[in-house]
Amino acid sequence: MLDRVNRIWRAYPSKFWVVAVTTFIDVIGATLIFPFFALYITQRFAVGMTQAGLLLGTFSMASLLGNMLGGAIADRFGRRRLVLFGLVFSALSAISMGLVDNLASFFVLAVIVGLLADMAGPARQAMIADILPEEKRTEGFGLLRVVANLSWIIGPSIGGFVASRSYLLLFILDAIASLLTAAIVFKLLPETKPPTPQGQARESLAQTFVGYHRVLKDRSYLGFLVVSMLMVTVYQQLYSTLSVYLRDVHDVPTQGYGFLLSMNAVVVVLFQIALTHRIKHLAPMLMMAAGTGLYLVGFSMFGIFATYALFIAAMLLITFGEMIVVPVGQTLAARFAPAEMRGRYMAFYGLSFTIPQIIGPMAAGLIMDYADPRWVWYIGGLLCAIAVVGFYTLHIRSGSRIAAEPVEQVASNEPRTAMTS
Repeated sequence: MLDRVNRIWRAYPSKFWVVAVTTFIDVIGATLIFPFFALYITQRFAVGMTQAGLLLGTFSMASLLGNMLGGAIADRFGRRRLVLFGLVFSALSAISMGLVDNLASFFVLAVIVGLLADMAGPARQAMIADILPEEKRTEGFGLLRVVANLSWIIGPSIGGFVASRSYLLLFILDAIASLLTAAIVFKLLPETKPPTPQGQARESLAQTFVGYHRVLKDRSYLGFLVVSMLMVTVYQQLYSTLSVYLRDVHDVPTQGYGFLLSMNAVVVVLFQIALTHRIKHLAPMLMMAAGTGLYLVGFSMFGIFATYALFIAAMLLITFGEMIVVPVGQTLAARFAPAEMRGRYMAFYGLSFTIPQIIGPMAAGLIMDYADPRWVWYIGGLLCAIAVVGFYTLHIRSGSRIAAEPVEQVASNEPRTAMTS
């Protein structure tokens, strides 16, 4: 066991492990709050899931713009300063969200936080692609998922306990985690942005933003993005709607929901590395279809069954689907991004998450408040079925382009175009 750990440690550069440590700390802070955010909004402001979903959608709309700005800025000015800015602003915004005492002010804060705090997202993703060579990225992203899920074991368990006593304390602890992460990045992590090739003129900021049109030229990428959005619209219900659904429909306490998330994290820690190693040579679009198929079954089970034991089984299926689609999607995004445009490509990769976060919570909130709540999961199963067909169709159409060779090989035999996630 120790020999295996030592081999993994020596296989990756020190900068990668600095990113891993900071990810561990920062995700603990985030998971203290994020899984219980919908519960916090509905309880503190005495509103239903429709209003909570609208608030989450507002945050995501601002986040979408923040990601696009951040992607261009990361390519023009570098990753490190943007990551530091995002962490410090996240700390300040966490305290602010804990102190806001009316819903209207929270909506204003959501716009500011979504715009500024999430600007660093593309820079974080680009850092990994900068640090790791092509052949190590799939397993490198898998390792970071293990690290993040170690945090998920800790965060929701503590968060569920603290939330029953003081939500404000959750926000304070998140702020402390963000500031500690910023200190480590400032001290130990240098800039990772590749230097501009000798003889190549440096882009102006305006030219950097104009460069986004290159991302929009790839039809295969756009198709992949749309299909991914269908899948993620369902997946993100795990962290927005499920907690309220289990509480209101099945009388599952906060601790029971926290246990499901912690179990999810434990399974990732135990099996992610081995699973990633086994699938890394398989056609990536087929892997995306297979993982989404597991989502289809798992999320549908929340609507069909009413016993906690079967909710555990559903979470296990969702977790194995997640272990397939997340590292494969991240590796595809990094693989098809030219080095000088990684920030912008990662910003578009983020659209497959932010757009579903705009639509999903609001739509689910309307169903939860005005119809049979189980329809959230029935419709989710249907969307996953459509996504499975979509991924399989993309596999057929892109066959020679991406499906015939391992994801982690260098894409030197074909143009490096805009396929992201």
